[in-house]
Amino acid sequence: MAEVTNTVGRRKAAVARIYLTQGSGDIKINGKDYKEYFTVPQFQRVVVQALEKIGAENNYDVKANVCGGGFKGQAEAIRLGIARALVEINSEDRVALKKEGFLKRDSRVVERKKPGRPGARKRFQFSKR
Repeated sequence: MAEVTNTVGRRKAAVARIYLTQGSGDIKINGKDYKEYFTVPQFQRVVVQALEKIGAENNYDVKANVCGGGFKGQAEAIRLGIARALVEINSEDRVALKKEGFLKRDSRVVERKKPGRPGARKRFQFSKR
């Protein structure tokens, strides 16, 4: 049986568990093909960016379990997980992936709503009289 590399990627509220094995380029997300799971081409591109950067899109099979967040957060969480797995397999790829920013966890999340306000920072209209 092929060696499985297991990593985690996170973005916003999305968490992706990645299982990377030697294979033919098959990418499954929650049991579906990635093109079926992400119908928007932009998100499909984000998922394969790390593999394309090192020219290994047909060398590895990816199985991903994703939960939480929206489609953009999930796609970027998968990208981070794949990049981390590729570095674990071959540390020479780290330089190229780091240069593109694929190994950095994007920590920006939605600011919480404050009490007595309609949103995080918005205020109700002020009336002088």
